[in-house]
Amino acid sequence: MPGVRLLDPNVVSPTFQQLQQVRNFYTFPDVLSIDRYTLQDGKDTAVRDTVVAVREIKGAPSGRSGWVNDHLIYTHGYGFVAALGNRVNEKGEPVFVEKDIPSTGQLDVTQPRIYFGQNSPEYSIVRTRQPELDYPDNSDSGQQNFTYKGSGGVPVGSLFNRLLFTVKYKDANILLSRAITGKSKILYNRDPRERVQKVAPWLTLDGSPYPAVVGNRIVWVIDGYTTSDAYPYSERMSLGDATSDTITETRSTVAKQADDQINYMRNSVKATVDAYDGTVKLYQWDDSDPIVNTWKKVFPGTVLPKSSIPADLLAHLRYPSDLFKVQRRILAKYHVTDPGAFYGGQGFWEVPQDPTAQGKTQPPYYVSLKMPGDAESLPPQFSLMTDFTPRGRPNLAAFMAVDANPTGSYGRLRILEVRQASGQDPVPGPGQVQNKFESDTAVKAVLNQLRLGGTKTILGNLLTLPFGGGFLYVEPVYAQTSAGAEQEPYPILQQVLVMYGNTIGYGTTLQDALSKIFTNTPSAPTGPSTPTGPVSEDVKKAIQDAQTAFKQGQDALKKNDWAAYGQAQSALQAALQRLAAAENASAKPTTPTSPSPSPSATPSR
Repeated sequence: MPGVRLLDPNVVSPTFQQLQQVRNFYTFPDVLSIDRYTLQDGKDTAVRDTVVAVREIKGAPSGRSGWVNDHLIYTHGYGFVAALGNRVNEKGEPVFVEKDIPSTGQLDVTQPRIYFGQNSPEYSIVRTRQPELDYPDNSDSGQQNFTYKGSGGVPVGSLFNRLLFTVKYKDANILLSRAITGKSKILYNRDPRERVQKVAPWLTLDGSPYPAVVGNRIVWVIDGYTTSDAYPYSERMSLGDATSDTITETRSTVAKQADDQINYMRNSVKATVDAYDGTVKLYQWDDSDPIVNTWKKVFPGTVLPKSSIPADLLAHLRYPSDLFKVQRRILAKYHVTDPGAFYGGQGFWEVPQDPTAQGKTQPPYYVSLKMPGDAESLPPQFSLMTDFTPRGRPNLAAFMAVDANPTGSYGRLRILEVRQASGQDPVPGPGQVQNKFESDTAVKAVLNQLRLGGTKTILGNLLTLPFGGGFLYVEPVYAQTSAGAEQEPYPILQQVLVMYGNTIGYGTTLQDALSKIFTNTPSAPTGPSTPTGPVSEDVKKAIQDAQTAFKQGQDALKKNDWAAYGQAQSALQAALQRLAAAENASAKPTTPTSPSPSPSATPSR
């Protein structure tokens, strides 16, 4: 199912570390990234959400640190790692589509070396008399060596340059080492955000750079913003505060200035940094932004036109998360259009707290989903989504998603506002759903079973998904054993919790969990049990519609298409209700006992 991502990029970094680290001098970031790739799955080829990361170098192995090892031998990381977002294997571990050293998989990475990354050493010197470690293997030497051939770096072979960098890094080894030759280069300013900031200091950069395979090479993609605090008649806010949430505790936030108040922000530039040679490219994304158009005149030739974006890069661009965080903060108030209600603070929303990390704002999530009103022929849309709760209240007030694919309806914001019917209970918000999960007797028994022997459970991202006229909540639960003698423990997916209406389900897979919710859905009726007279046309039509809806639901189950399954269930329920109303015979088909959907979620924008 493409729309329900079970791998939480904020949780599974230790899993990537244990399964794909290969050697302890490699590392993965604390928070992984979400992207999408066209992948082969059996006979089918489709665009699938993936959790991605690069295997970066973190320095020489423990006990072997020294100037030569730190700066001449262990110079670069190696390899791109990607796993399906919606699937795990029978052990609960990620299903990798790109992995290992040397790299294998479906993404065809021909240049897997990471010389420029978020965890690269402060500086490395390449093309020296000392061979670089490329990657470990099972040869007699235990490794493959490499000599850097890229265009990155600054020549450091001359005495003058060596002296300059000796002063810069306060390290006499640069001046005195006999390993450095006339062809040597020094690589520095290696963090992707830092490199873009050096090229375009007038940009404010998104806090979530992410790696992508473009043209068989690894590049970092960074969103750049033009900002101002002087736009007329606009409310100012702290950019740092607006973009802070659970994830930014382990990942960089937007570059924060001494005074980070803004009232104007546009995603005007998409930037890339080549992970091998460090080349920075800036592409203008917003042609109408007057600020970026002015800066282009100041620094001519530094920003390429939007038409220059290669097709294989365009496929990996996405709506930036920090811009979305600012927009949701603004819309929490400015969705109110009545002046009296606005100045009275009536109807204001707020972003809920993360139910899995108390005291932190819930981050938005990238998922592929189908919104109410989307044509059935359209595939799920890669989106960035968030919840809203009423100010000071825990129940759900609205759901918002933005189309995150760079083509088509990119940037379209859609809000589903929850309208509670008279006498109906409020739709639960994320915190309330989490409380229902943890207080459910059956769920508690399963979680307590997982916690035996010192194992701890880790809650993944709680996803809110439009489903069948209401909302379906999905939360993965990971188990992590106590530390062992041979390796560090890592989280593996053990349970999936779901909630629809007032019914809770759980299982080792999403399908198992959903089947517990819908186990009481009736079989397709075959007609009145004991007919006592002629069957009316209304009854015949209702039976026919119920049978059709039941078949559609079964077909959707086989394809794991839960959006279609939810629509079929709604159609089945409506048909059975018409049948019950139309049939006056003593034997009547059973009405469904599957959970009723939550109060209607109606698009308000």
